[in-house]
Amino acid sequence: MKPYVICLMLTSPDGSLHPSRWTKSPDGSRADWSALYEQVHKQLGGDSWMVGRVTMAEISKATAHPPTGLSEAKRPHHFARRDAASYAIALDRSGKLHFSSGELYGDHVVVLLGSDVSDSHLAELEGDGVSYIVSETAEIEVGAMLGLLGTELGIKRILLEGGANVNGSLMAAGLVDEMSLVVAPALEARDGSDRIVAYGEEGLAGKVELSLLACEPLSHGAVHLRYSVHKAG
Repeated sequence: MKPYVICLMLTSPDGSLHPSRWTKSPDGSRADWSALYEQVHKQLGGDSWMVGRVTMAEISKATAHPPTGLSEAKRPHHFARRDAASYAIALDRSGKLHFSSGELYGDHVVVLLGSDVSDSHLAELEGDGVSYIVSETAEIEVGAMLGLLGTELGIKRILLEGGANVNGSLMAAGLVDEMSLVVAPALEARDGSDRIVAYGEEGLAGKVELSLLACEPLSHGAVHLRYSVHKAG
């Protein structure tokens, strides 16, 4: 069964993805709002978090270190651990991410990969203690992969904290159940700046509908908005 997926983001009222570019506020600082975001993260009770390749590369900071010997790569999946208390999931279609171990922030790493990933890269991940799932079709089926994470690892609740394109693509695919936003009293307002959700030229109109679940005032001028996410009728 597919885990419940919550897209959790810290943003400004104009939908900015970059707190470093925001205006200042007498109500609080970026550090205050980031702390509120972490507080909400804990309150939502996820047993895993998920990001895209770009975000995960900034976190892991590891470089390629392919194995020296040949080994038979396990497909379509390899689970180095099945008993972790929490998981860090990365969507990496092209197999460009690298890790120095199978743990990040105490969470076990699982990578979701495209079908054309090389055996050498899979061997590298296995050697580092990283779990992975390789798509069995040319078009990566994230929904099937999430279902496998639920079945094989018992993951029930994923906090999606990706970049705009990852968030948008999972929403368009009907894989996001809830959107949870910590909105800070600041603005970016730059032309062409990244938003928290993006889906190409067509956008999400006609694909997704939001319905308000809750609106909670937080400290430092921020609010917590929660929406249920549905496929457009």
